[in-house]
Amino acid sequence: MRIVADSSCDLNDKIKSEVEITLVPLTLAIGDRQFRDDDTLDVGMMLDAFSASKEVPKSACPSPQDFIDAYTAEGSVFVVTITAALSGTYNSAVLARDLFLQDNPDKFIHVFNSKGSSVRETLIALKLDELIKKKLGENEIVKEVNQYIENMFFFFQLGSLDTMIKNGRISKMKGIIANALNIKPILTVDDNGEVQLVENVRSEKKSIQYFIDLIGNSCNNYSERILAIAHCEALEKAEKIKSEVESKYKFKEIQIIPMRGLSSTYTNRGGIILGF
Repeated sequence: MRIVADSSCDLNDKIKSEVEITLVPLTLAIGDRQFRDDDTLDVGMMLDAFSASKEVPKSACPSPQDFIDAYTAEGSVFVVTITAALSGTYNSAVLARDLFLQDNPDKFIHVFNSKGSSVRETLIALKLDELIKKKLGENEIVKEVNQYIENMFFFFQLGSLDTMIKNGRISKMKGIIANALNIKPILTVDDNGEVQLVENVRSEKKSIQYFIDLIGNSCNNYSERILAIAHCEALEKAEKIKSEVESKYKFKEIQIIPMRGLSSTYTNRGGIILGF
C-alpha cells in the first residue's frame, strides 16, 4: 500500500525519514516566472520574487498524467489532495484514477479530499501510514480516514495580507489599514473546505495566545492527537506556540514543519498553520 499527496502536503525531515509519501508537485508562477513546488525549490527566493512583483501569484495543479505516473508502482494507492474547494488538484487526481483503472481494473486507488491544505494533508498521510502498518484492509482504511478527516481541527494565520490584496480578496485600502493596525487574521475552513474568518487579532503576541485558546476550546482529549505546526520562515513563532501548548495540553506528539512552496505562497513570511 502506498501514499501519494500533492505538494501542499508539508513535510519535515523526521516525517520524510519515517513515512514514504510520493509527492506530486504543483507549479507556482508570477508573471512569466515559474517555480516547480518540489525539493529543488528555494522557497525564500520564490517569496522574494513574489514580493517584488505587483502581479498575483498563481498556482497550477498537477496534470492527470502527473498523477498517473505516481499510480503506476505496484500496490494499492491512497491519494491525499488539497481542498477541492480551492484547487482543481482533487479533480485531476480523480480523473487520473478513472483513466488508470480503465487499463488496470484490479488496481485499488482512493482519493481523499483533505478539505484543507498543508499540515491537514500531512496529518491525513500520517494517519494512513499508521493504519497501513496495522495491516488494515483498503475499505477499512478509507472508512477510518474519512472519520479522521471529519474530526480534524485546522486554523491558520497569514504572515501578511499581500497575496489577498493582490488577488482582490481584500481591497488595497483595507489592506493598508489592516497592516497599519497590525491586524493578524485567524482563519479556518468550513465543512466544504472553504476558507472562513475566525477572528481579527491585533499583534503577534495576542495572535499566539488566541491560537492557544482556540486549541483549548476545540476538544477535551488530546492524548490521541498529533499537533502539527507549519510555518513560513517563522520557526521562532512556531516554537513559542509549541512551548505554550506543551505547558497546557497533553498531545500525543507535536511536530513543527516548514512550509513548502504552495503554503508559503498564500500565507507569506510569518504565516502559521495548525492542524490536529
